[in-house]
Amino acid sequence: MLRMTPSCPVYLAVGPTDLRNNIDGLSLKIQMKFNLDPFEPAMFVFCNRGRNKLKILFWDKNGFWLYYKRLESGTFKWPQKVDNKKILTVTEQQLSWILDGLNLEEKGAHKEVKARKII
Repeated sequence: MLRMTPSCPVYLAVGPTDLRNNIDGLSLKIQMKFNLDPFEPAMFVFCNRGRNKLKILFWDKNGFWLYYKRLESGTFKWPQKVDNKKILTVTEQQLSWILDGLNLEEKGAHKEVKARKII
């Protein structure tokens, strides 16, 4: 059974990534390029240049999970360079949007209500 840590951070590697990298190559990229710890309870998501393949790296107690998705048609709405950032932190919901073919900032989604007041 696949296990994911609830409410863990999700990091997107902005722009294209060479998906010929395996677990070790992606882990090194996380450490060296993004200055993050690949062993933290987080999902690290990478997309290829053609935006039709994704890899998600996730540490689970005693080993890495490497999820791979290849679209048979269409492309992911993958973010390109934003303010020279190499990585974006997104919510699990935003990752689901990307996996479903939607934009990262889905305009039709309900906004979070921050007010904590009963009328």
